Order: sequence, then structure tokens, then C-alpha cells
Amino acid sequence: MNIKLSKLWDSLHSSYWFVPALMSGSAMVLAFAMLALDRAGKSGFIEKLALIYTGGPDGARTMLSTVAGSMITVAGTAFSIVIVALTLASSQFGPRLLRNFMQDTGNQIVLGTFIGTFIYCLLVLRTIRGDDYNLFVPQLAVTFGIVLAITSIGVLIYFIHHASTSIQSWHVIGEVSKDLNHAIDHLFPQKIGQGNPGQKQRWVDEIPVNFDKEASPVLATKSGYLQAVDDKRLMKIAKSNNLLLRLKYRPGKFIVQDSELVMVWPGERMNEKLYGQIYGAFMLGLQRTEQQDVEFCINQLVEIALRAVSPGINDPFTAIQCIDQLSAALCRLAQRDLPSPYRYDDENNLRAIANSVTFAGITDDAFNQIRQYGGSDVAVTIRLLEAIAAIAPHTRNRKDREALLHHATMIERGSQQLSEEHDRKDVEERYLAAVKLLSNQSN
Repeated sequence: MNIKLSKLWDSLHSSYWFVPALMSGSAMVLAFAMLALDRAGKSGFIEKLALIYTGGPDGARTMLSTVAGSMITVAGTAFSIVIVALTLASSQFGPRLLRNFMQDTGNQIVLGTFIGTFIYCLLVLRTIRGDDYNLFVPQLAVTFGIVLAITSIGVLIYFIHHASTSIQSWHVIGEVSKDLNHAIDHLFPQKIGQGNPGQKQRWVDEIPVNFDKEASPVLATKSGYLQAVDDKRLMKIAKSNNLLLRLKYRPGKFIVQDSELVMVWPGERMNEKLYGQIYGAFMLGLQRTEQQDVEFCINQLVEIALRAVSPGINDPFTAIQCIDQLSAALCRLAQRDLPSPYRYDDENNLRAIANSVTFAGITDDAFNQIRQYGGSDVAVTIRLLEAIAAIAPHTRNRKDREALLHHATMIERGSQQLSEEHDRKDVEERYLAAVKLLSNQSN
């Protein structure tokens, strides 16, 4: 999918107006369709249905007025509950987690159901005429309004349960973990050993020696987070113009205005049109997203863990849940073939040099801050070492194991500040177990 369309869909999915607006529009279409059936004069067929409303215009007005009034009241209450949930989530889990709550499709459908039912009842209500006019009671439309009211009651029950569940820590951690696993599967779909073993790997000797002198920069016109890069578009541009591109940033990094986004070689081929084409492949925004940024989801779990181990909350169990999910994600990532920074076209010519993620960099994001802020908590320290031991059997190369050993060593050294000797021995046992597992893996 084009990154611009993907970003648009992500923005719509993260809004509380898009789904309710769609459902409100559907309610309007449904109201007109039901009224058209009632006006079609098929009253004989309608009256034979057992549950069809058969009352007069006054009863129909009263019923629809009651439903419409109650729906708008319930919708206001639902909005209030959502705002309270967002406030609690922001204070307990961090403001960056609000995006996950905004993407909750269940809440969006609930609000859309209430508002849609209200609009439907209003549109049907205005068409009811009594004896002083041409008598018209849309029996089928009124009946369907009752059905919508009953459905809304069921949706309200679901909403109460869902709202109380969605702010619980295990649910929040689980949803962020799903996003993290999805990002890993989407960004790194190739498992180790599934690629082409005969593909020739070539490295920096293909970069022209005069690259830095002759390359021309493409500058950022505004400050913001790099949300996505259209790599297919860049490869197409580089191939058609016989260029070599060096990307200075990867998605998730903050870019200051007038910073170099990409260096283009040879620089003399640059023109205004080509400059605009290359710049159009970069999407900048005010916040990070998980679209092409696997570290963003990791940072969300880390943020929950850091708040949990803070002195004001002191909830090591939530921090341990985050560490467990991080270890599961790193096990998944360790089995994936992370892309090389050197990107070739279909003719095997070097066209782009990307700033790619590494397993060591991701483990830094996952463990560093939890180790630094949770070092005084024995349970958290022990679980970090157990997480490293759990990841060790899934690693497939020496560099990954060295990265894990580096963190295990720092965790063990930090545990020397613990005052209780038995606690230090427990940490030492977990450390030695992790080191043994890492050393036993084949090179």
C-alpha cells in the first residue's frame, strides 16, 4: 500500500469521528430505505409480519421520541466514560498509550451505534403524520427503530464491560504486544534460513570513494518524526536515474528542519523535479507510529514498565509482565532475517544505503531503561536475566548473543548495590544460567 494512503488510513483509524460518521451516514441511508418501503404501498405484506408495529401516529411519535432522547443521553454518557478512560490511561500508562485507546474500534462502533440510532429515529419521526394531514405511519421504519433500540441496549452492556477491561494493565500490555508482533511480522517477514543462500553479499567497497564530495543532499523542509519511507518509490527513482542514495535516518527518528534526509550521488543529476520526487518518499509527522517503526512499540512497553517501577506506583508485577512480552517479541525477532542496509535493484546494482535497525539496538531499547530505573528491585532484575536466558536459545548468530551477554553483564554488575546478600546470590545464579545458555549456542 502507498505510504500516503497507509498514513491516511492510520489517521482515520486513530480518530473517534470516522467510524461514527460512517455509521451515521449508514443510519440515514437505512432510514430513507425503510421509509421508501413503507411508501411503496406494500402494507398487506407488512401487516402480516408478527412483530411489526401496528399502532397509531401518536404512539409512533412517543416511541421514537423516547428512543431518540435516550440514545443521545447514553451517547453523551459514553463520551464521558471514554474521556475518563483516556485520562486514566494517560496518567497510569503514559500519554503515548493514548494512541492505542484512540484506535479501539469497539469504542468507535459503540459511539456510532448510539449516534446512528438517534439520527435514524429523528429522520423517521419527521415523516409521521396524524389525522389532520394525510395519515402516514411508517410501520416498518418504526419497527426497525425499536430493533435498533434493543441492539443499542446490548451494545451498552458490551461497552460497560469493554471500558472496564480496556484500562486494566494486562489488557493494555497485551494490545501493545499484539502491535509489536504485528510490526515484526510486517517489517521482517523473512525468517533466517528462508532467503536465497546463493545471493552474493557485497559491502562498502561498492560505495564510490568520492561519494561524500559529489553527493547532493535532500533537506527536510520541517521538523518532525520520520514516520515512513516509501522504499519501493526510492528504488524506482534511483534505478531510472542511475543514482545511489544514502538515507541518513530511519523511521522513528526525529528530524530537525534543514537536516539532510538523504544524500544523492552523483549530485550533478539532481534537478527540481527529481528533488521533489525523492522528498515525496519521506513522510514526517508530529508523533511516531508503528507503521515502519518497530522500536515505537518496544518503547511503549518500556514506558509502562518504567511507570510501574517508579516510587509513586511501585508495581513490579506490571513491570514483569512488560518484560515477559518484550522477551517473547525478542525471541520472535531473533529468528528473523533483519534486512541489510545495502539495497540492490533487480539487476543487482547497489541503489540505496539505509539506516537499518539491528538486534543489538533493539535490545538496547528493550532493556537499558528498565535496567537503569528498576535496578533496585530484585524481582525486576531477576526477570530481566530470565528474559535473556529465554531469548538465548532463539538466537542464530554470534553478534546477537554478544548483545544479550552485554546486557546480562550490566544487569549483574548493577545488582552489586543490593544490600541483601541472598538477593545478590539469586541474581548471580540467574546471570550464570544466562551466560551458560549463551555460550552453549553454536556459532
